[in-house]
Amino acid sequence: MFSTLSAVFSLLLSYGLLLLANGLFSTLLGVRTQVEGFSTDLVGLIVAAYFFGLLIGGVFAGRVVARVGHIRSFAAFASLMSVSALLHPIWISVESWMLLRMLSGFCMAGMIMVTESWLNERATNSNRGQVLSFYMTTNYFAAGCGQFLLAVGDPSKFQLFSLASVIFSIALLPVLLTRAKAPIPVPASRMRLMTLYRIAPLGLIGVFCGGLINASVLGLGPVFAINIGLSEASLSTFMATAIMSGLILQWPMGHLSDRIGRGPLLVVIPIVVALASFSIIMVSDFRLILASIGLFGAFQFTIYSLSAATANDLVSNEQRVQVAGALLITYGAGASIGPIIAGQFMSFMGPHGLFAYFALISLLLALFATIKRRRGGSPETRKPFVAVPASQATSNQLYISTHEASPDQVVLPDQHKSDP
Repeated sequence: MFSTLSAVFSLLLSYGLLLLANGLFSTLLGVRTQVEGFSTDLVGLIVAAYFFGLLIGGVFAGRVVARVGHIRSFAAFASLMSVSALLHPIWISVESWMLLRMLSGFCMAGMIMVTESWLNERATNSNRGQVLSFYMTTNYFAAGCGQFLLAVGDPSKFQLFSLASVIFSIALLPVLLTRAKAPIPVPASRMRLMTLYRIAPLGLIGVFCGGLINASVLGLGPVFAINIGLSEASLSTFMATAIMSGLILQWPMGHLSDRIGRGPLLVVIPIVVALASFSIIMVSDFRLILASIGLFGAFQFTIYSLSAATANDLVSNEQRVQVAGALLITYGAGASIGPIIAGQFMSFMGPHGLFAYFALISLLLALFATIKRRRGGSPETRKPFVAVPASQATSNQLYISTHEASPDQVVLPDQHKSDP
């Protein structure tokens, strides 16, 4: 384990710096949209453009990696991210910001693709879970720390955009200077979404709902905080709490689901998320808001991992990579449309419409999980739970998922298996 982490330390350092800058930039852009007077429905379009770019990047960025290699492609994507950050305060319009965010999403997809494929190549079957948990911790911790950088400058000026650009550029250095050998990309096949839905409907719908909510939290959370009157320091604390709390229950809920099943938790957890959302709507004291968003994040960010585990329980080990790709495509689709719908809720209901939207999606997921459990049951066996980051919409498997599977590569499970 130590030798594996040593071999990928430079990669994880670059990735951590990347997430640090991206965490700052996502919140900074949300605040700047309010300074510029953009309506919430337009902000939703800007946020959605980023996740649409992630989805496109999952389809096409892999071609860049396959052509020039991991290190060169990482450098190219990080450079474009740095340029994109600088162009935002120069070209101030909804249309230009949507294009720039789409470009950023494309580049982020490529860099996550490089990172995850590199980590998976270096990890062994015996330590893969530990390596991915370290990766997950880096993901949440760096993105959460990025929120506090908002306090070092004025969002209405260009300095914070420049700071994000500088960090994006610095993220290049560890990967460019590493002596570790990069892996060779290996294309594979994908599973059709309807095939996976027939196998594990609850897993697929749970991942889709996770995308609907998570993208809106990251993109529109700062807009909510500004519009309820939080200061910049309080806004940073609010967003950092929302993101970092995602680490708290990943392993406890995962181990609990290994014992009692994923299905019961996918009924209860969305209800808790809905209650936390209602609490945020009703309270006005900042400490209570902070406690509520911490409760919200702790439970909400487990939905992706539990839903992915639900799907993996019902497929063979040979289908694992194909299933991962299908789930990430599904998550990306939800993340692309979620902020648009959430922005409409905020336009009609005010800032608290964001959490009304979260409550609605969560309750619909709980209802769907209840219906599927009554009609189905639980699978006879459950594979060990693996926590995965839910704040990103793409990975190496998104490239894999764009390649068609031949009929003999997709095998439906035995008919006696059912969704938990």
